[in-house]
Amino acid sequence: MVDNHSPELDAVFHALSDPTRRAMLARLSREPQKVGELAAPFAITLAAASKHIKVLERAGLVQRNVQGRTHTCRLDARPMHNGFEWMRHYERFWNQRLDVLEALLEAEDAAAKAGASVKPVGKGPTGNKPRTRKRKPK
Repeated sequence: MVDNHSPELDAVFHALSDPTRRAMLARLSREPQKVGELAAPFAITLAAASKHIKVLERAGLVQRNVQGRTHTCRLDARPMHNGFEWMRHYERFWNQRLDVLEALLEAEDAAAKAGASVKPVGKGPTGNKPRTRKRKPK
């Protein structure tokens, strides 16, 4: 069952919602980095980078090690597991519907090749006229 009321899951998706934070995670997936190294590719201040890192830390995606004035960050991808599980639940939903759509389209194509008339596939954009799939000319 999918937990839709999880503060941990909310924190992970919030952290991943920003392209700068996603890029930081990508860099950390290669190796741990100091805050200055992590901020370098972006046109942001160290203070702004630190705010991004704090969001990642609150989500549990980054662990910071402080030695003197040096802050080194490393990736901890374990909190992403709940996000994957949440998405996997909806992946099944979409796969089932796409499988049904694929079967309908294949049946329609087979009927069109056999010269059978094309059946309506649903209501049109106005909601009252059925749409039909056009046959290719012979």
